[in-house]
Amino acid sequence: MNIVVIYLLTIVTVIITVSAQAYITSTYNEYSKVMNKRNISGYEAARIVLDQNGLNNIKVTEVKGYLTDHYDPNKKVVALSSNNYHDSSVSSISVACHECGHAIQDKTGYKMMKIRASLVPLVNFSSYMGYLAITLGVLASSFSLIYIGILLECVILLFQIVTLPVEIDASKRALKEIEKHQILDKDEQSSGKTVLIAAALTYVASVATALIQILKLLIIYRRRDE
Repeated sequence: MNIVVIYLLTIVTVIITVSAQAYITSTYNEYSKVMNKRNISGYEAARIVLDQNGLNNIKVTEVKGYLTDHYDPNKKVVALSSNNYHDSSVSSISVACHECGHAIQDKTGYKMMKIRASLVPLVNFSSYMGYLAITLGVLASSFSLIYIGILLECVILLFQIVTLPVEIDASKRALKEIEKHQILDKDEQSSGKTVLIAAALTYVASVATALIQILKLLIIYRRRDE
């Protein structure tokens, strides 16, 4: 029975991951073909939002890759992937303003962002040591080591849970700035919201898959421990 449950959980994990990725990709690609009426590029939109919020010191740079956009709180840089940096699509504007939302969070000292940042070193440690502990525990038939490994995997789940409100809040800030500075018109704002909701769902999927992974590990090794 446990084996069936494990297989089902594995299938559910694959479905969630693939579906979330397919949805964000299709939504982003759809609205990347829709140019905003003001013909503002992602770079220009980011610059408007940052400057209007007194963040003139934040640089907006171009990075290679597909949807590699991010905000670096240490370097104070909003990094936009090439398409989003240059294009004037609704998708580019939405993503660019979302990353600026993180910069605004940083400026205002948004609590959840601080908590997430404080967890990064622990997450990096747990990502490596978690499965190492599980592997060594299996080889040495030590369930204590295995459960330590699973506990470390829980740190990753905690990080994913904390990340979710950070991303949702950044999108809310982005939509507020887009409307406030009329970067997109009303019809375009609705489309931009669709892009940001699709992106948020990938973080929901990350939480779900991390939780399922821990449940799988508990089922597998609890069964062996009996």
